[in-house]
Amino acid sequence: MGEIMGVTVLLTFIAMVAFAANSLLARAALGGGAMDAASFTAIRLVSGAVALTMLVAWQSGRDRVRARPGNWVSAAALLVYALAFSLAYLRLGAATGALILFAAVQGTMILWGLLRRDRPTVPEGIGLAVAFAAFVWLLLPGLDTPDLAGSVLMMASGIAWGVYSLRGRGAGNPLDQTGGNFVRAAVLGCPLVLAPLFGGHATGGGVGLAMVSGVVTSGLGYAIWYRALPLLSTTQAATVQLTVPVIATVGGLALLGEAPSLRLVVAGSCILGGVALAILTHRRR
Repeated sequence: MGEIMGVTVLLTFIAMVAFAANSLLARAALGGGAMDAASFTAIRLVSGAVALTMLVAWQSGRDRVRARPGNWVSAAALLVYALAFSLAYLRLGAATGALILFAAVQGTMILWGLLRRDRPTVPEGIGLAVAFAAFVWLLLPGLDTPDLAGSVLMMASGIAWGVYSLRGRGAGNPLDQTGGNFVRAAVLGCPLVLAPLFGGHATGGGVGLAMVSGVVTSGLGYAIWYRALPLLSTTQAATVQLTVPVIATVGGLALLGEAPSLRLVVAGSCILGGVALAILTHRRR
């Protein structure tokens, strides 16, 4: 039992680090001017599709690959997530982007539950109110306010990822579905490959960062996460994802020299705390 718990903790930790690393890699490539957002998105999707297809073939055989799991609507949501994510990181720091992204993801999924008349309990409502108020305060005009356009783009990215996650519930083997959706998203995003011909740019370092994001922190990261998910309760799976902005903040400080502002620390703590309260009280009913 202890061994299984240890494996679960290790896999979950690796997956959360991979998710946070996506923000760090994107910011390093895009914030530093190593490449344009369209090229980063295209390389990330294509390399991720190749890596996941190879994983599916190795795990399930070629017949599963030929079956082409996934669907075009989910692939479109995945493309919107990836492109808006890249565009946002032209303007946002790694920590700020990760916080807005995961707040939007959790907010989308919670809102979907409310729209389905899943009425919140009083503690759940308090948690949601605190998180929403802190999010609004984070974006209010001020010296430490994140870039508005970047924030809107990252919210769009989070909403798209939330939609993708909701559509993926009960859709069969998650790894197969994600591999198929990545392939479809890469096909839909083919025009992005032409970006360098229309003013885009990509350095060797930028291409390397995009490929690491696609193969390692997206492809392998998602595979590890799907391996860990069956070992976690729904509450645990939802709650551990709130560690991603924290990891991204530490990584941004250590690797990119991005010191978080006081406003980001206070607002982020309230947002993550409020969402955690909403998730935990919801699952206890």
